[in-house]
Amino acid sequence: MSTLTTTEAPPTTRAEAQPAVFEIIINAAAGVDDKAALCARLEELFKARKGRARVRVAQSGAELVQLARRTAEGPAQIVVAGGGDGTVNAIASALVGTDKALGVLALGTLNHFAKDLRLPLDLEAAVETIINGRVRTVDVGDVNGRVFLNNSSLGLYPSIVRQRKKQQRQGYNKWLAAVWAALVVFKRYPFMSVRLNVDGQEFKRRTPFVFVGNNVYEMDGFQIGARLRLDAGLLCLHVTHKPGRWRLLALALRALFGRLREAKDFDSLCAREVFVETRRRRLRVATDGEIAIIETPLHYRVRPCALRVLVPEKQ
Repeated sequence: MSTLTTTEAPPTTRAEAQPAVFEIIINAAAGVDDKAALCARLEELFKARKGRARVRVAQSGAELVQLARRTAEGPAQIVVAGGGDGTVNAIASALVGTDKALGVLALGTLNHFAKDLRLPLDLEAAVETIINGRVRTVDVGDVNGRVFLNNSSLGLYPSIVRQRKKQQRQGYNKWLAAVWAALVVFKRYPFMSVRLNVDGQEFKRRTPFVFVGNNVYEMDGFQIGARLRLDAGLLCLHVTHKPGRWRLLALALRALFGRLREAKDFDSLCAREVFVETRRRRLRVATDGEIAIIETPLHYRVRPCALRVLVPEKQ
């Protein structure tokens, strides 16, 4: 009589375990010419760190949003945005309020969000942060349900962006188009009348622009435009009082010399909620450099610690 013997398979060791999969979405318009080489390099960098990169390139803004939403609904716990601030915004918007974390590959021109959060701009260091970094929660801004990580504005800036894109469609490069657009808008210099409600305090202004930042922006000196914190739970509002073209330039000079807050025709306030009313039913609104037509009134609010972001371990 023979005896049937069985042996159990040895438990899977750590070395044999399947590598973690990182979902990466790259904007085809990001500032890297050879996207195939970039994708191959990312796969190599993740593999060297025992990870697996699943890289997809979005050919349009609509595809970028679609991929972000689909990935956010999937099993991946980390979704990586490769591009500039607009790309990071599109992918972060799908992750806000979830338990998923955002990784950032800063491939844009300015990369404000990455710089303010002190994320590495170097590709290899960014991959290291995504794999071995820690999760930090940051605030996001919201205007009528539309998320912004950096800022939102009305007036001059959306008009400049609209003109710049028009010039780019005619074949001009981005920087030349931006200069031309600024000159065109500066010549027209449109004003708008707004009624503002800032945490219950109401006032009216006739102004060429309204700026709302996610957390507090430095407005003086060589740190102008930077943020020291992204988790203070505040919006910052900046608006001028009827300045002419040259007065606006004078305000810019005051900012460079650290004297902007002394200006009597410049409001700078912190709040958790801002309402903007105008006579117009719709306004052109910029959020992280992207333009949308939004119905008024505009309701700005801060959503504290609503986004999980991977940052360097030592930060």
